[in-house]
Amino acid sequence: MNSSESVLAVLLDSLPYLLWGAYPQGPLGGAALTVLLSVASALASALLGLAGGIGLALLQGRVKTLLMLVLGFFRAIPVLMLIFWTYFLLPYALGISVPGVLSVMCALSLVGGAYMAHAVHAGISGIGQGQWAAGLSLGLTHTETLRHVVLPQALRIMAPSFVNQWVTLIKDSSLAYIVGVNELSFVAAQVNARTMVYPAEIFMLIGAIYWLLCLGLEHTVRGAAQRLAGQPG
Repeated sequence: MNSSESVLAVLLDSLPYLLWGAYPQGPLGGAALTVLLSVASALASALLGLAGGIGLALLQGRVKTLLMLVLGFFRAIPVLMLIFWTYFLLPYALGISVPGVLSVMCALSLVGGAYMAHAVHAGISGIGQGQWAAGLSLGLTHTETLRHVVLPQALRIMAPSFVNQWVTLIKDSSLAYIVGVNELSFVAAQVNARTMVYPAEIFMLIGAIYWLLCLGLEHTVRGAAQRLAGQPG
């Protein structure tokens, strides 16, 4: 067996473990866990970002200032530090045990939500005052105008920022290895330690898997945005 055949044999032998870990004989891991962790964090960060962005657009005075300080705090804190805080500090401070997956999801959601809040605020601010006036003139309340008139238009402005943040979230999920979560990067390190050969090839494969995940996300969101806008896919 020549060198290229040996590389291919090692990669093919390790691929199932890289894709879904020890499942079904053991816990789910690898790329499958990365996807689940990223999807859950993306949904949570989108909800937090939507709430925060609407708050920035509608609130005034000290309440808005407080919200901006909270969002600024989470934007300034490194994701890795926030993972450490939720995983190690909460059990010490509150006496509760936080699973590694949950601590990573919370950290990614809070940081991602803080960035998305500003994207939502920018999208709402990009809609002209005439749209607000049109909704109010139809008898809609301020909240109904925001929901039915402004937000559907603002979504097209927000979409690129959401995609960028979700792509960053997928890559940041690799930080979960620090608390022992067996996501894609963690199992890749295990495979590399077990085989002790071809580390460059193994991590090139991991890079390709991350690239495919990010590419799939971009096409999915772009297609959804086009359908919402009534454009052909």
